[in-house]
Amino acid sequence: METTRLSTKGQIVLPKDIRTSRAWGPGTEFTVEETGDGILLRPAALFPNADLEQVAGCLRSGRKSKTLAQMRAAIGREVRRRHDRGRY
Repeated sequence: METTRLSTKGQIVLPKDIRTSRAWGPGTEFTVEETGDGILLRPAALFPNADLEQVAGCLRSGRKSKTLAQMRAAIGREVRRRHDRGRY
């Protein structure tokens, strides 16, 4: 077990072995929870939780949308291509 010390600025340095094993680099954000046994640090989520409705269509394309028939035809071509290569 390693130990660390609280600085006068309220900062704690995590031991290098722990930072390396967890791939925590400079700027990593953490959530801090007080528990019955002490303090729990967890890396903050990179993205907030979201529903499909919130993100659907957020990436716009400059191309014209394909019709259902065009999508089905493309899927059929890919299935035949993979079958011909022995993948299925």
